[in-house]
Amino acid sequence: MRRGEKMMRRILWLVLLSCLATPGFCQTEFQPTGFKAIPPQPKSTLIVDVVWENHRYHKGNGDMWPITWAADGDLYGAAGDNQDSPMNFWKITGEPMWHSVWLIDNLPVAPAVYCQGPNVDHKMGIKPASLLSVNGVLYFAVETINYGDKPAFNRQHNINGWIITTADFGKTWKRDATPTDFFSGRLASAHFIQFGKDYADARDEFVYAYFPAADDGNSYWENGDYLLLGRVPKDKILVRSAWEFYTGLSSSGQPAWSKDDQKADAVFRYPRMTGENHVNYNPALKRYFMGNYGFHDGNLNPRPNHQLEPWPASACPSQLTLYEAPEPWGPWSLFYRDDNWGTCGDYQPSFPAKWMSPDGKSMWMVSAGCYDDYNLTTQKLTLVLAK
Repeated sequence: MRRGEKMMRRILWLVLLSCLATPGFCQTEFQPTGFKAIPPQPKSTLIVDVVWENHRYHKGNGDMWPITWAADGDLYGAAGDNQDSPMNFWKITGEPMWHSVWLIDNLPVAPAVYCQGPNVDHKMGIKPASLLSVNGVLYFAVETINYGDKPAFNRQHNINGWIITTADFGKTWKRDATPTDFFSGRLASAHFIQFGKDYADARDEFVYAYFPAADDGNSYWENGDYLLLGRVPKDKILVRSAWEFYTGLSSSGQPAWSKDDQKADAVFRYPRMTGENHVNYNPALKRYFMGNYGFHDGNLNPRPNHQLEPWPASACPSQLTLYEAPEPWGPWSLFYRDDNWGTCGDYQPSFPAKWMSPDGKSMWMVSAGCYDDYNLTTQKLTLVLAK
C-alpha cells in the first residue's frame, strides 16, 4: 500500500471513530420500520452458555467468505470486493490458529460479461453466495446485485443467481454449468448446508440450500425477513427442475416438499433482521448451527448497512444471533446474542466442520466485517451444554 493510501485510510478511520462517538449516529435520515431487533425464537435447552476466546485472527482480504471442506482436505472460500475484483476464490490451509489463505482465482466470473442486466451494478455487481464440495466437484453459487433500489429501506438487492463448477479446485471453471437465471426473485441467493468433508456427513442423498428472502418477494444481502429451504438430489444439482422446496410439516410431522417455489414456506423468520446466512452440520452434537446477522441503528431499530451512502456514514452496529436446530427445517433455538458485534458491524458467520472438535463442543467461527474486520476473521468458541 502506498504512503498516500495509508494516510487516507487513517483519516477515514478517525472520521468513523468520531461518528461512532456522536450521539444518535446511525439514525440520521432513517425512519424506524416498527420492528425491533429482538429475536422471536425460543432459547436453546441444549446450549446454556458460550465461552469465547478473546483473540480474533485475521487473514486475507475481502468479505462474505462462504466456505466448504473439499475432497483434498483443505477449505475453499470466496470473498468479495477486494484485489480490484468484486469476487474471488481462495484456498485455506492449516489449522484455525495457523491457517494460511491463498488466492487461486481473482475473477472467476467477469462483471463485463455477467453484470450487464438493467438492475445490476455494472462494475461490482457480482458476489459469492455459497460453495459446496460433492464427489470432488466444487459447486459455486454466485449472485448478481445492486446496492439498493428502495430508498425507504435500502438493502443490497440480490437480482439473480446461478452455479458454476470446478473439478480442479478453481484452476478452471465451467461458467455455463447452469443458466444465469437459474435462481431469481426470492431465490436469488442460494446457500448450501455444509455436511463435512466433501459432503461425507450428509443426512441423505439430497443437497440442501437456504434462500434469504423478504416479505416484498425479493432477496437481500442484509435485513431480510425469513429463510426458505430447498433440496435437490446430489447428482442433479445443476438441474433446475429437480429442485424442490419445503412447504411445511404434514399431519404426521414429516416435511412436505413442492417443486413450485411459490408454495415454499419459511423455515426461519426474523423480520427485518434475517441475513444471508450459512449453516453447518455438527455431527457430534447432531445439530445444525446457523449464525444470523442484521444491522440496526443502535437502538435496536433495524437499519440496513446500505441505507446511507457513502461509507462511513452507512456504518452501523450489527447484531449476531446464533441458533441450533435438530433438522434443516428447524425448529431453531437461540443460544447466543450480541447486539453490538464487531468494531464497525460484522456479518456472515459460519462454523466450518473441519474446525470443530471431535465432541462438537468447540468450534471456530468464521466471519467478515467492515474496515478492520474486512478479511477472513476467525474466533474460537466453546459451548456449555445443559446437564
